This record gives sequence, C-alpha cells and structure tokens, in this order.
Amino acid sequence: MADDRPWLAAYPEGVPADIAEPTRALTANLAQAVARFPERIALDFLGATTTYAELGDQVARAAEALRRLGVRAGDRVALILPNCPQHVVAFYAVLRLGAIVVEHNPLYTPAELAHQLADHGATVAICWDKVAGSANVPTIVGVDLTAALPLVKRLALKLPLPPARKMRAEMRGPLPDGASSWEELVAEATPIAGSVPGPGVDDTALLQYTGGTSGTPKGAVLTHRNLAANAEQSRVWVPGLRAGGETFYAVLPLFHAYGLTLCLTTAVQIAATIVLLPRFDVGLVLDAVKRRPPTFFPGVPPMYDRLATAARERGTDLSTVRYSISGAMPLPPKTAETWEALTGGLLIEGYGMTETSPITIGNPMSAGRRTGSIGIPYPSTHVRIADRADVDRDMPRGEPGELLVRGPQVFSGYWNLPAETDAVLLPGGWIRTGDVAVMSDDGFLSIVDRVKELIITGGFNVYPSEVEDVLREHPDVGDVAVVGLPSDRTGEEVVAVVVPAEGASVDRDALLKWARERLSGYKAPRRVEIADELPRSQIGKVLRRQVRDQLTSN
Repeated sequence: MADDRPWLAAYPEGVPADIAEPTRALTANLAQAVARFPERIALDFLGATTTYAELGDQVARAAEALRRLGVRAGDRVALILPNCPQHVVAFYAVLRLGAIVVEHNPLYTPAELAHQLADHGATVAICWDKVAGSANVPTIVGVDLTAALPLVKRLALKLPLPPARKMRAEMRGPLPDGASSWEELVAEATPIAGSVPGPGVDDTALLQYTGGTSGTPKGAVLTHRNLAANAEQSRVWVPGLRAGGETFYAVLPLFHAYGLTLCLTTAVQIAATIVLLPRFDVGLVLDAVKRRPPTFFPGVPPMYDRLATAARERGTDLSTVRYSISGAMPLPPKTAETWEALTGGLLIEGYGMTETSPITIGNPMSAGRRTGSIGIPYPSTHVRIADRADVDRDMPRGEPGELLVRGPQVFSGYWNLPAETDAVLLPGGWIRTGDVAVMSDDGFLSIVDRVKELIITGGFNVYPSEVEDVLREHPDVGDVAVVGLPSDRTGEEVVAVVVPAEGASVDRDALLKWARERLSGYKAPRRVEIADELPRSQIGKVLRRQVRDQLTSN
C-alpha cells in the first residue's frame, strides 16, 4: 500500500521519517549561511577563495545588475556556464529577483542550445564568454573564467609563453558585439535594495531540461519548495554533517540536477565550503585535495574508479572523505569497496530524476547500506511498485513493476507541455518514473531497467541492465551497452556493443557462447559489436538510445 513504509526500520539513528515542509524560498538558505558563518570560505575555485559574506555581497550586487538589465520576477534567465564562482553568484542572483534560472550545458552545440532557448524564451543569457556566440538572445552577458582565478594564475596567463597561450585559449573567448561583461556589471552595481520583493516558496525557481536520453529535451519546472525540500532531505539523510564544518567537492556539473542539489544547494544549506572545479580532471581533483581536503564527495562510478587509481599511484591521502554518494548509473561493488578502503568513509548509491529535484531514494549512510540496491526512500517520500498496464494496482513484493514516487521534491510539470505532464503526473501527487523496479520485504529497491529501453524479443521481456551485468563479468569486457534492434523473426533482437578492457581483445563468438551459458536463451545477445567508446551524457551515463541509433544508421 502507498502508506506502508517498511523502509523506515532501516533509517539510521538521527534520520527522521519526514522533514518539515519548507516555508521559505531557496534564497533564505544562503542568507542564513551568510548570517551564521560570514567568514567561512564558501567557494574555492582552483585556489581562489570567497567567504560567505563576500558571496552574499556579490549575489546582492549581481541581482541589482540584472534588475537594471530589466530582469523581473517570472522572467527566464539562461545560465550557460561551467562550474565557477560566477555560476553560483548568477544562480542565486536570478532567484533573488524572483526570476527563473534555466541551466544549460556550455558544451551543447548551437542547434541543441537553440531549441531550448526558443522553448523557454529567455531574453537574457549569462554565458561563458567562450560559447557566448551560440546564445541567440537579445541580451548576452559574458563571463570571463580567468577573472575568478587566483592572482598568481591570472598573472601567469599573461606571459607570452606557449602554455599560457594554450590556457588562455581554453578558458577565454571573444564576446559577441553588443554583449556585456559580467565582471563589469557586478562591480559597478550597488547591492539590491531590501525593498525589492524576493520569491515565494511556491514560485518557480528552475527550469531543468531533461529527456535527452530518450527524445527531445523537456523543461522540468521546479519550485523553490521542491529544491529546498530536496536540499533538506539530503541534509538529514547524513546526520553526521556539521553546519559550518564540511567541505563539499563540486566535480559534478552544476548545470545538471544531481550536481546542483548535492554540490550546491545542500552545501549552502549547511554553510559548507564548496570546492568548484570547471570540469572533472583527475589531476585537478587531487591537487585540490592537497590544498583543501574534502569531507563530502558526490560523483559517478567512473570518477571514483579513476580517482582511486590515481590516488594510489600518487600516494594522495583521501582519508578526510567521510561521505560519498554515487548516482546516474549502477555502482559496481568493486568500485565501492576500493573507494571505501582508500577513504575509510562510506560510499552509497542513490537514485533520482530531474523531475524530482532530483533525489528520491538512497542507501542508508551507515553499515546498513546494501550493495546492488538503490536504497530506500528519502524522508517524506513515498513509493509504489505499480502494474505498468494498470498503475492503480500495486505489484506483489519482489515482482517488477513501474516505480512511482510521491514527495515534496516532485515537480509541477513540463514547461508548456500539458500532454507530456499529464502522461507522467498521476492523481495524488504520484510521478511515473519510467523505471522498472522491485521492492524487497524490508523496503529496499532495485532498478531492473528503463520501461522505454525494455527489449521485447519473441514475446519475452529482456532488461538490458541484466544482460550488461552478466557481460561485464567477462574479463575482456571493459564496458558494454545492450539494445534491441528490429528483427523480422522475433520483433527485436538483443545486441551488445562492447568496449574491450584495456589491453584486451574481444572474441565475438566466444563472448556469445559465454553469455548463452549464463543467461536464458532469449536474453543472450544475438550479435556483438565492438566499439572504442560508448556515447555518454555529461555525467557519464551511457546513452543507449544513441547506441541504438548508431547501429541502425550503419
């Protein structure tokens, strides 16, 4: 039943069954951090630091600068930025005005960006100057990443040497005609007057585009209540977090929902120091560890694997990392084991989606975490495993069905897409996740696969993840994606695209035979294709749709 919460018995001491519903906008969390910990380092960007007092002042000036540009409550403002201090300032400045942040990947092609900009209709875009020419909006504000660097690095960039020229080319670009400089606008502005109204808790805070792995991206509408609730849920999920005493690493991109919540809004909620890195680079991360050791590290499995290998080779001490969270893809047991041995801390797997701010489920941050499971629902979060053909009917425990979620973090719908909204939001506040899951008797959940990526061959259901897990056990397989391709005989046939392990070669026939020995006949791949790499999203998730499209186009 929907109100049956067997998972509560697995909550560690100090984790409440429910959170207090947010009553204030997300901006109140920053104001509280500024008031309580003004001298604490809020941001560290490659060694350049900003205190919470300085961050609050910059946000107030940036809000006034944007107000002078004509930004008002309800307006959409596009952010096209990598992780940098200006990104954090712009995010909170837009919110302070009651306007709506729209996050964009700065590595998008002009065509990808054009679709989203046209969809939400922003008239102002705050862009990394290197990509500002791709933003077709009336008002462009360019951000110079080098302006946020430590003084010694800024001076080094001016040297007439090849390394300096290369770094300048990587970090800077010319602004389009008519564009303004972010740094100049903020420096010239006075702090915004307190009389300028701020946002309400139920106002829209963020448009986050999603759906790129399965179709045309859609703008998920998230309110201040949604985002503040998820930050609070994430905070209480880890009772050991200390206000004003943690160092969060922002290696995940802030333009992605996972990075925005765990690396920014949850960090600000407890006045943590945020170590910002413009991109994931093992060398940059380990250099930062020596300068400002992390205590909380959100990431994805490939990050943990690469960091663990490099840390062992360099002898880098990671023992300050007490808590780590993995998402976006399954967490291999070996990855968790290696990381926990290196850090002495805990690495748990969680689950979420953009439409839920994004986190809804996580393993307990305790010895009770369970390998192979995405965990148990967050506080104030309810789940059901429903019959996909009749979502009003719950499946028996242990049987697969579609995962439905309800909680204060669930979005209000897709931007200007009522039909798509009605397809996923059900009466009672439930959202259809599109994921097939099973629930154990004690409430732990495991994802079987995506509904849309289910392969139906000869009338039988094949879950790609199950086949991939088996193939990954082969020593010659480094990575794999399993998809269904059209078949006149069976409707769809199971095809595996394999990236060989380092130094290995894959014998197709031997791998097919190996799979048939470990899987039911209808689940075993009929074909194996070899690839140098698999297409991935910006946070490393394999894009099966693109794999399938590449195979069909060939």
